[in-house]
Amino acid sequence: MTPQERAKKVGETMFAVDTASKDTMGMELLGCEPGRATMRMAVQPLHLNGHQICHGGFIFTLADSTFAFACNSHNKNAVAAGCSIEFLRPAHAGDVLTCEGVEQTLSGRHGIYDMRVSNQRGEVVAMFRGKSAQIPGTVFPEEGPA
Repeated sequence: MTPQERAKKVGETMFAVDTASKDTMGMELLGCEPGRATMRMAVQPLHLNGHQICHGGFIFTLADSTFAFACNSHNKNAVAAGCSIEFLRPAHAGDVLTCEGVEQTLSGRHGIYDMRVSNQRGEVVAMFRGKSAQIPGTVFPEEGPA
């Protein structure tokens, strides 16, 4: 299995059972590649806070979910060890947010990943950095070395 095929299968396997991202948040997984992932979410009225802008927690969740797919793309179970986000502009009802996540480094059990959340006009809404830690297991069973 090539790294690309492995990452695609990781994305399909995880997304199929990701109730939080898929069903609760209404996200779409656009792609999962080795060390990379892309997700999209349309901002709906249920995502708005008291200022009638998208609640930061929902933007964070989009970035965090994208981070999860990117850091698990090698089919080695990984979880967040820490993360931070910078909110740069508001998102409004009707906006379509796309998050692109990229692995910056993977060393031993730890990786660093950057997520860029942009709106449909290409404006950057938020930047997120996550640190992953590998834990025992794989997303799906593989024969031979993973």
